[in-house]
Amino acid sequence: MNKTGTAKSRLGKQGEEQAAAFLKSSGMEIITQNYRSKTGEIDIIALDRETIIFIEVKTWSVFGMEDLKYGVDIKKQRKIIKTAKFFLLENRKYSNMTIRFDVIFVSNNSINHLASAFMESV
Repeated sequence: MNKTGTAKSRLGKQGEEQAAAFLKSSGMEIITQNYRSKTGEIDIIALDRETIIFIEVKTWSVFGMEDLKYGVDIKKQRKIIKTAKFFLLENRKYSNMTIRFDVIFVSNNSINHLASAFMESV
């Protein structure tokens, strides 16, 4: 891995940690981070009362990129939804809960939480 890749992955990991801390401070429970299955990866899976939230975290070193179209295109949304379904099959205790897909943008220690960023109908 080159230095740019290493710096980018460190930045992404920092963003995910900031997002998790933000969610915890908002009263949510983190179920897991970096969930991986044969269908893909979800950065954070959290619980907010009776709602299970699948969260994609996008971290940038510059301001102004907090737009869904830059971070999570239709293809990525479908992959996250497919992975969420796989998670729910593996963890049936969550299968009757309300489901939500969020995106959290992290930039220079600023957090923008886009709740209900997309739905399964994509």
